[in-house]
Amino acid sequence: MSPDQVFDEVRAILLGILDQYGLDDVEISRDSTFHDDLGLESIDLVTVGGQLAERYGERVNLAAFLAEQDLDAVISLRVGTLVDFVLASLATVPIGR
Repeated sequence: MSPDQVFDEVRAILLGILDQYGLDDVEISRDSTFHDDLGLESIDLVTVGGQLAERYGERVNLAAFLAEQDLDAVISLRVGTLVDFVLASLATVPIGR
């Protein structure tokens, strides 16, 4: 998958979550932060993680990725960082292949 394809899919997930809050005209870029720009909370990251795992499989484990970050990094998490994480996860070869 290309970075643009992953960004579009992550953006669609985020727009779906934001729509639940009645926010349907939010601009999302790679530089958008989850907390400050999008107003998302940690529970929303759980939702994002579940949807990413559903879409891409177990290799894309957002919970494990976030557990490796310090609190400031999680709070300032950017959409582009998430896209890069997904791309890196997809590039790894599953064990046994």
